[in-house]
Amino acid sequence: MKRSDSGLHSPGEYVDAPRTLRDPRERERRRAMLSLPHMAPLVEYTARLREQDRGEVPEFDPLDGGVNAQILFVFEKPGPMTAEAGRRIGSGFISRNNDDPTAENTYRFMREARIPRAVTAIWNSVPWWNGTRKIGRSERKDGADEFESLCGRLPRLSAVVMVGKSAERLKPYLEGRPWKLFLSAHPSLLVRATFRTKWEAIPSEWAKVMSPASGSGGG
Repeated sequence: MKRSDSGLHSPGEYVDAPRTLRDPRERERRRAMLSLPHMAPLVEYTARLREQDRGEVPEFDPLDGGVNAQILFVFEKPGPMTAEAGRRIGSGFISRNNDDPTAENTYRFMREARIPRAVTAIWNSVPWWNGTRKIGRSERKDGADEFESLCGRLPRLSAVVMVGKSAERLKPYLEGRPWKLFLSAHPSLLVRATFRTKWEAIPSEWAKVMSPASGSGGG
């Protein structure tokens, strides 16, 4: 067990380790934390997305920075382990603690990159899980259109990391803003199998976000 060192989260114990959201007790702790002040605008955001009835919309992980996040990691699309319905019971969160290999790699790479969890938020270029990992053209555009509202809820945002080729397509929507843009490969097992060198470079690419001299406001 460990407690938050950031002061952002309420007192109480939680487990921060790979795949801990497989435990229903830990999922319940995270759900209780959604009522904390640093999560309220993001909970409102996900609730509005659900009203569109495009698929399941997971919550942001309250162990991350919430509205205090300075670095937004944008992945591609939620997977089955973010969903609370389906053949396998997922967590209901976009989280590095989910019970799948990509989440576990994300957890370990974040630690290797020495990025404090309290300054991060993790989201996807497409926010809905509709039962398939494929991303249609209209789905991609609609997800990109939602980013304006999301970024408006992150007043301390200073950097965006686009993780994977699908996330990189957001670049035209993110350029010309007051934050730095970064690119990296995706930490999935598929990328490891096909682009091992790029996969192994992910921690060093992510570490660049902590350097004031790195990145560029225009990408």
